[in-house]
Amino acid sequence: MTGSVMNISWSECLRLILFLLQLTTVSTLERFEVLGPADPVVAVAGEDVVLPCYLKPNISAVDLSIQWLQLDSSNRLVHLYQDHEDRNENQIPSYRGRTSLFPEELRNGNTSLKVKNVKGSDNGEYKCLVQSAEWYDDYSINVQIKAIGTQPVISNEGYKEGGISLVCESKGWYPQPEVVWMDSEGHSLPAGHTETHTDSMDLFTVRRRVIVQETETNRFTCRVLQQQLNEIKETMTEIPGEMFHRAHPWKVTFAVIFSLAVVCIIGCTILIHRFVKLRRKRGVLMKQDGELMIQDDDCLNRLLSWYHSFYDDEPKAQRYAADVTLDPDTAHPQLVLSDDRKQVRYGDTRQDLPDNPERFTYWESVLGKEGFSSGRHYWEVEVGDKTDWTLGVVRESINRKGDFELNPNDGLWALRLGSGKYYWALADPPVSLHLSVKPRKVGVFVDYEEGEVSFYSVEDKSHIYTFTGYKFTEKLYPYFSPGFWYSRDNSAPLIISPVSHTD
Repeated sequence: MTGSVMNISWSECLRLILFLLQLTTVSTLERFEVLGPADPVVAVAGEDVVLPCYLKPNISAVDLSIQWLQLDSSNRLVHLYQDHEDRNENQIPSYRGRTSLFPEELRNGNTSLKVKNVKGSDNGEYKCLVQSAEWYDDYSINVQIKAIGTQPVISNEGYKEGGISLVCESKGWYPQPEVVWMDSEGHSLPAGHTETHTDSMDLFTVRRRVIVQETETNRFTCRVLQQQLNEIKETMTEIPGEMFHRAHPWKVTFAVIFSLAVVCIIGCTILIHRFVKLRRKRGVLMKQDGELMIQDDDCLNRLLSWYHSFYDDEPKAQRYAADVTLDPDTAHPQLVLSDDRKQVRYGDTRQDLPDNPERFTYWESVLGKEGFSSGRHYWEVEVGDKTDWTLGVVRESINRKGDFELNPNDGLWALRLGSGKYYWALADPPVSLHLSVKPRKVGVFVDYEEGEVSFYSVEDKSHIYTFTGYKFTEKLYPYFSPGFWYSRDNSAPLIISPVSHTD
C-alpha cells in the first residue's frame, strides 16, 4: 500500500516538472529583443536606403506585427506589416510606394525597412516596433539626409541703388546651407537676407543678393557653405570697371560742384577763424552756453553760430560722453571680453556659454550694458590698425539668434571697415565712404530725439557719416563687432577709451 502511494507521488512529481519546463521554454521562446545600428544612418537624397532592424534571438517574424514610425511627424506611420501582409492605408502620404520590408528575410528575424528615392523630409528619428501576442520591443534609429547642391551661379542684375546688383543661387542642398558674399580678400560683404525655397525632393534652393561698389580688383565671390557636411562651393565673378562708371554718370558733375563748394567753405571758414581770433584779442568775445558770442552784433552772431556748427561739431558731441561698458550676457560665444568690460576681440575657439535670450548666436557681436531711450550720448572706440570691424547702435528688439540685414530696416545703424580699406555706412543700400585718413579712434554720437546717429574720426576731428531722419521708438544699445580673425592684422581688440574733452 505504501509502495503504491510512493509510485503515484513520483509519477505526479515527474509530470509537474515536465510541465514547468515546457512553460519556461515557451516563455523564453516568445521573448525577443529588437536591435539596430548604434550610429546614425546617413542617406544621400535621391538614392535608396536600408534602415537595419533585427530580432535577437533571430526567431521568425512572419507571424509578428512590425511597425515603422517617424517620431518627428504628427502622423508617424511609415510602414505597417500585420497579419502576414502590408497594411499601409494610414501611412504618411509622402512615403506611399517608397517603403518595403524584406519578405524572404522575415523568417530569419530581419525586420529592416527599405526606403526608395530618399527626400529631405525623410530626415529624422525612426522607431522599429515589433510585437507578438505576449511581448513587444522597439529600437530607435536616427536618419540623416545628405545632399550636396550645385555650383553657385552668379547673375548680374545691373545698376541698382548706386551700385551693381549681383545675385547668387545654388540648388539641391540638405540641410540648408549658408550663403556668404566676399570681396577679393575673402572678407564678407553686407548683403540682403538669404531667400530659401524647397523643391519636390524637399531640398533647399538658396539665393542671396548683394549691391557692390567699385574696388581695386572688382572681383567678388559667392560662397555656399554647409558646415554639418563640411562642404563648400564657391564661384567668383569680375565686373569691368566701366560698368561702375556708367552706374554713376553724375559723378563728374558732382565732383566739379563739390570742389567749388569745398573751396568756398574752406575760404569762409579761414576768414571767420581769423575774424574770431581778432575779436578775441580786442576783447569783444564772450562765452554763452559754452560757445563764443560777439557782443551787440546779432548778424555776426548768426554767422559765428554757423561757424560753430561746421567747425566745432565734434567737440559738442564730446560734451555728452557716456560711460559705456560691454554686456557679457549679449556676447557671441566666439568673442572674448576683458575683465573691465572695455575690450572685445575675436577668440580662437567657441566658448561654452549659456544660450540666454540676450546672447547673439549668429553675428559675432556684443552690446553695451546700458541702453538709451532719450537724450544725447557719445563714446569713443579705439580701432587702431584693425582691418575689419563694425560699430554703431542697435534697437533692443534686434534678432539675437539668427540672420538680420545689416541696415536700419532691421534695427542697426552702423559704420563698417572691411579688408582694411573699404569703409561702409550700413544704410539701405550700403554707402561706400572714401576717407583720406584712416581713423584709429572712432567717435559715436546718438541724438535720440533728433533721430540721428553720427560717426567721427577723433584724431583729426572730422565727420565721417550721419544717419538722419529716423524716429526711434525703442531703447538703443551700443553695438560692437571686432570682425573675424583672418590674420594677425585683425587680432587686436576693439577698445572703449575714455573721452578726451576739448575746448
